Amino acid sequence: MGRDPPVVTVTPPRPAVEAPAGPAGGGPGAVARVLRAVPVPLALIVMIALGGVVLGRVYADPLLTRLTAGAAVGSVLVSVAARRLPSWLVAPLSVAALAGWALLSLRLAAAHAAVPGGLGEVAADAARNAIPRLLTAMIPVEPAPDTVLVPVVAAWLAGLAAAEVALRAGRVLLGYLPPVLLYAGALYVVGPNAGPAVGPTVLFAAVAAVGLAVPGGRPGPAGADPVAGLAPAVRAAVRLRLLAAGTAGVAVVVALAALLAPVVAGQVDDRPVDPRRYVEPPQVESLDENPLIRISGWALNPDQKLLDVRTEGGAADGAPPRIRLAVLSDYDGVTWRVGATYRNAGRILPAAEPVPGTTTDPVRQEITVADLTGRLLPAVPTPREVTGARVAYDPETGTLIRPEGLAPGLRYTVASAQERPDLNLVSTANVPAGDAVARVLRVADGAPEQVRRLATQLAEENGAPYARAAAIADFLAEHYRVTADAPSGHAYPNLAFFLFGPRNGGGQRGTSEQFAAAFAVLGRLAGLPTRVVVGFEPKADGPVRAADAFAWPEVLFEGVGWVPFDPMPRPDEEPRPVEEDFRPKPEDPPPSEVPAPTVEPTATPPAAAGPDRRGGQAGLGTPVLVGGGVGGLVLLVAVLLLVLAVLRRNLSRGRLIHGDPGRRIAGAWRELTDALRLAGHPVGADLAAAEVADRARRTLAEAQAGQAPVAVEVAELAGLLNQVAFAPGTATPAQGDRAAVVATAYVTALRATRSRWHRLLWTVHPGPLRWRR
Repeated sequence: MGRDPPVVTVTPPRPAVEAPAGPAGGGPGAVARVLRAVPVPLALIVMIALGGVVLGRVYADPLLTRLTAGAAVGSVLVSVAARRLPSWLVAPLSVAALAGWALLSLRLAAAHAAVPGGLGEVAADAARNAIPRLLTAMIPVEPAPDTVLVPVVAAWLAGLAAAEVALRAGRVLLGYLPPVLLYAGALYVVGPNAGPAVGPTVLFAAVAAVGLAVPGGRPGPAGADPVAGLAPAVRAAVRLRLLAAGTAGVAVVVALAALLAPVVAGQVDDRPVDPRRYVEPPQVESLDENPLIRISGWALNPDQKLLDVRTEGGAADGAPPRIRLAVLSDYDGVTWRVGATYRNAGRILPAAEPVPGTTTDPVRQEITVADLTGRLLPAVPTPREVTGARVAYDPETGTLIRPEGLAPGLRYTVASAQERPDLNLVSTANVPAGDAVARVLRVADGAPEQVRRLATQLAEENGAPYARAAAIADFLAEHYRVTADAPSGHAYPNLAFFLFGPRNGGGQRGTSEQFAAAFAVLGRLAGLPTRVVVGFEPKADGPVRAADAFAWPEVLFEGVGWVPFDPMPRPDEEPRPVEEDFRPKPEDPPPSEVPAPTVEPTATPPAAAGPDRRGGQAGLGTPVLVGGGVGGLVLLVAVLLLVLAVLRRNLSRGRLIHGDPGRRIAGAWRELTDALRLAGHPVGADLAAAEVADRARRTLAEAQAGQAPVAVEVAELAGLLNQVAFAPGTATPAQGDRAAVVATAYVTALRATRSRWHRLLWTVHPGPLRWRR
């Protein structure tokens, strides 16, 4: 029985892979592969660079655009060169390259902005403050280390992520997500600070479309069908599925376009959100918010060295220009404040157009800080360029701060355009009005009546704005005295005491603080837009000492600008008493004084009442006449005392019962101060409410020595008075009732400590009826 012969299967040999033509692997195949590999990386580079172009629109120099373009090229090329390496190795290599490019960018930006310090110090400062300074920097932003670091790092990381997803994973559309986010972030940061980025956006979309349209991947045989090797039934099913997927994708794109196009089109004309409003700019300290209070301290230490100054240029007369420290525009009746909004600025500050006709003189100063503290940076107005110190700038006032604060030895250089207004136009110029200048026209509630009357008198005698301002300056210069030991203070009570206080009691004298503040308040009451400036007036180049510090007022005129005034007295002139040129209008006399002139003559009997000397029957005898005269006088005195008692009672009831809560609280306070005056302990107008309350408490305690003490919460009444003064309209009826109770209890307790005769006189004393209220 034979066997079947063995079956031998012969496998045909595989054809060898054809080697690329040419010695270096060139030929048409290599060129095709290169052409397929270039479009996507190139599209990623352009899209990332366009993000830098959009952000660069708010920068003052194209340096940022160049640095972000370099980051785009470097990040994508590193990923292309490392495609054959393991994916876990690409990120460390790219980050190392990022560190090198970031350090180079910081060095270029530091040299461009003239930022002092070594590269390590600059890099550390930029890393700490990059984001807040980028969002608080002044527009246009100067390319500096801290304003370019974040965009450069973001562009590099976007390129790394996009290249790895699009090139290594082959997901081109998903790889577009980092550049899209970078571009959207740049648009958001720019916000409303630049025009619409129509051109870059259209180019961005076109480049993205080209990157998607060009085929990628490994090339196959020309004209090869991807489903050619499949069975006919499978091939038909695959083609149907591909067709359905393509149709669904097109439908989704069309639907999204139809839904989103109207929304996007509707947002074209809307104002973008500014992210800067969510970030607080650099702030000044409380000492810098009101540098006016430093004048008195400097006046007591005139030899203290604050600065060292070297000046080039200036006015033709060669006089050293004034150095401005701060501009104070806000006044609430208690304190003058800077109220500025400082934005981080670069070496070059935004240029503001001067008022037409104003002459500008270039001034360059090298300033070295000695004992001056705070953040405010002295400079001649108006600064245009600052080197040697990082600054923040307020364009409205033209003042500077150094966010890190001043330090002894700090040296910086300021180039300024010193403005000299045309004074020939001032005498006929008007002053602006409206919302634009409401801030420098505002008069806080609670201005003393005497101050208002003085401002009214000066305004009535001088019609033109300049005449009013000059009259106020002349009045202050002619009637008041400068003293270095005057206490600091420019609240309403302080100014009233400075203007009208007795000379032998410390009134009518002060430092430049009181002179400038009084001018500014009187000017606003007279309808002039005013502000107070604090600065220095050096005598020559060299040290600027505390004696050179002073404050001066300025008035805003249309077509001229801010004009400084000098209300300081002349050294060789003796001030005249205020009473010579200002006499307060007499108030209406109280009702108790009206009947006096008509009743008093009846106390003397008329001549016809005497005895009849023509003969005939004799008249009334002398005893009868004397008795009638005395009786009539006693009756007159009794009526007068009764009238006074009734008037005093009605005055107290009117103060404590009638009117709104604020008026009743003020009336209760007047009852308390009248009681102190009746007790022989009057209070001065220069004392605050809390000080008056403390004096009232001590007066009552001393008067009750040896008696049963009666405690009265006078401090509570002082608090209610401050509430009415600084928050008008917030007092409640219950608080008005409480003020009346406290005032009544205090007056009763203080009156009970007096003798019986003084208690009777207290009730009918006419003083409260005629004392000014």
